[in-house]
Amino acid sequence: MVTLIQPVRGMNDILPDDERLWETVEAAAADLFRRYGYRRIRIPVLEKTDLFRRSIGEMTDIVEKEMYTFEDRNGDSLTLRPEATASVVRACLSHGLLHNRQQKLWCSGPMFRHEKPQKGRHRQFHQINIEALGHAEPEVDAELIVMSARLWDALGVHATLEINSLGTPASRTGYKQALVDHFDRRRGDLDADSSRRLQRNPLRILDSKNPAMQELIAGAPVLEDYLDPESRDHFERVRTLLTDVGVEFTVNPRLVRGLDYYTRTVFEWVTDRLGAQSAVCSGGRYDGLVSQIGGRETPGVGWALGVERVVELMRDEGFDDTGPEPDVYVVGVGDRAQRECFSTAERLRDAVPAVRLVMGPPGGFRAQLRKADRSGARYALIVGDDELAAGKFSVKPLREDRAQELVPRDELAGWFERELGRKQ
Repeated sequence: MVTLIQPVRGMNDILPDDERLWETVEAAAADLFRRYGYRRIRIPVLEKTDLFRRSIGEMTDIVEKEMYTFEDRNGDSLTLRPEATASVVRACLSHGLLHNRQQKLWCSGPMFRHEKPQKGRHRQFHQINIEALGHAEPEVDAELIVMSARLWDALGVHATLEINSLGTPASRTGYKQALVDHFDRRRGDLDADSSRRLQRNPLRILDSKNPAMQELIAGAPVLEDYLDPESRDHFERVRTLLTDVGVEFTVNPRLVRGLDYYTRTVFEWVTDRLGAQSAVCSGGRYDGLVSQIGGRETPGVGWALGVERVVELMRDEGFDDTGPEPDVYVVGVGDRAQRECFSTAERLRDAVPAVRLVMGPPGGFRAQLRKADRSGARYALIVGDDELAAGKFSVKPLREDRAQELVPRDELAGWFERELGRKQ
């Protein structure tokens, strides 16, 4: 007996029963982005490893532990993309899209990280990303946050917004030293990851999820006390703009995000309904990323949402994920009738493009009618020898107490168009 091949751990199939929720998220996002003037870009799944080492940071968990990296047959080091922002920037630089130009872009697709699979966290996961490149003004930070709030409204999802400012790399120098001094005094209380990061990137300690570290982190210096005047003004402007349009938020002084390229505004939408994976959408400003990758100094800001996590929240909110039921179920009795059913179904699809029509498998008349009823269809279109001889097909309402009708073959399209319009 041949052994059944199982899926790779943490890389899940998205089954038809789940697809309606995914389509709803993707369609709502695409419509929102279009209304705000953002254009779609599609990026490769594979990139050169150095792209992520340079952009995300050598001392991040993603680069150190989680990337799917391998050498191809030419000896080049390649990585399945763990996030999309660096790839979007790389694509813009590769094609000259930032040469004296601004870009507002979005993308979606699978990302890959070798993490421990759990609720809301998978090794292949899907994100929707939005990026505004060449925009330094705080209004764009606020615009992106407002767009995410509008998306939650469209999807019926509830989440809480947390924001913070990381300032500029120059302003963070003094803050990093204050963190080193603070944690160095309690070096014996640091876990292994924090001890390793203490000298090279102490801000990463604030991102620790280790419960034993939380009391020590809570007593650490606050970044806001070290912000430069321009970053302070920028952050105040973002908060004012959000308040003006009624977007509620909490300033979280410990919010630093997990990637090294962030500057100034950072934010997360969080929930308590997904266990340990509380963030459903995260982002911020990355004014130094383009130059890190090899381009000119170019400001940028963006966010990414986890589609799996949003879908889980929609289920939790009671979103109706049943797919659309068919309008018409075609029942054919006999070989000649089955052949006629096929051509009739295609003519109806041509004449009434909005019709949802399905053909069942061959079988006995009663068995096919039972399947038509179970399908949820509103009508059964019945074709048998008598109907073929008369040139009139039977239409049986399945959801109303109405008599079955005989409709001439060349009038079927008009009949269904009227009936479906009547039910709109």
